Amino acid sequence: MKRLCLIAVTALLLPGLASAEELTGTLKKIKESGTISIGNRESSVPFSYLDDAGKPIGFAMDICAAVADAVKAKLGLEKLDVKYTAVTSSTRIPLIANGTIDLECGSTTNNAERQKQVSFTNTHYLTASAFVSKKANNLTKIDDLKGKTVVSTAGTTNMKQLVEANAARNLGINVLSAKDHAAAFLMVETDRADAFVMDDVLLASLAASSKDPAAYQLSTEAFSKPEPYGIMIPKDDPAFKAVVDQATADLYKSPKMTDLYNKWFLSPIPPKNLNLNVPMSAALKKAFANPTDSPDPAAY
Repeated sequence: MKRLCLIAVTALLLPGLASAEELTGTLKKIKESGTISIGNRESSVPFSYLDDAGKPIGFAMDICAAVADAVKAKLGLEKLDVKYTAVTSSTRIPLIANGTIDLECGSTTNNAERQKQVSFTNTHYLTASAFVSKKANNLTKIDDLKGKTVVSTAGTTNMKQLVEANAARNLGINVLSAKDHAAAFLMVETDRADAFVMDDVLLASLAASSKDPAAYQLSTEAFSKPEPYGIMIPKDDPAFKAVVDQATADLYKSPKMTDLYNKWFLSPIPPKNLNLNVPMSAALKKAFANPTDSPDPAAY
C-alpha cells in the first residue's frame, strides 16, 4: 500500500518536475530569480522615458508591462519583480546579448544586421529617419545639409544613414555624435549643430517639449523608408520569444491597443502634458492587425 501511495504521489509530481526541468534560457532565469529585467531609455519620448519622479514610463514600457504579466502567468508565479536598467543606444544591444536585461523597451529599429546579435518581437511602431533644425536656417532637404554640422545619436541606424548619405552625396557634412537623444537635440538648441538626424516621431516629441516648439521644423525629405520598431529580446531563445510574441500579438490585435496608442500619441502626456498629435498610420494599423517581427520595411 505504501509503495502504491508513493507511486501515485510521484506521478502527481512528475508533470511539475518535468515542466521545471524543461525551462531553459531566459524563462529559467526569470523563474529562478523571480525577477524580469527591463532595459529602459531615459529620453525616447513617448516610447520610453523618465517622468518627474524618475520613473520609466511610455508606450513601449506599457507594452513591456503586458509582456511581464504574460511571463508571470506562463511561469505560474504569484509575484514577479521588475528590475529597470537604463540603457543608451550604445549599450542596449550588449546588455541584451550578455543577459543583463531580458527586454529592451524603447524605440529600437528592427533590422537584419541587428538580428545577427539579438531578436525582436512583433513591431510596435513604424518610423522614418529625418532631421530637425531651426526654421530660421531654412533646412528642409538632405542636400541642404551640405557643409553643415549635423549630429546624431551614437549607436543608432540614423547615424549610419547620415554617414552613408554624406559620402554618397559628397555633402562634406561635419558629423557629430551624442550619447542620447536629449543631448543631441540640445546641440541644435544651443547652435552647436545645425541639424539632428533621428526617427521622425522622436524628433517631433523633442521639438514639442522644447522651450520654443515653434522655432523648429522637421525635414520634408527622409533618409529611409518607414522602419519597424520592436521590443528587443535575447537571440536563440525560442521558448522566451514564443511567450513574448504571443503576448504582444494578443495585445496588438485587441481593442486595448487603440486605447494604448491614443494614450501616448493623441493625448496630453507627462510630465509637461504635451500632445504629440500623431494619428496611427494605415501601415501601423495593418501591422497591429497582422503582427510580424519582419525587419524589412517593404513588409509594411
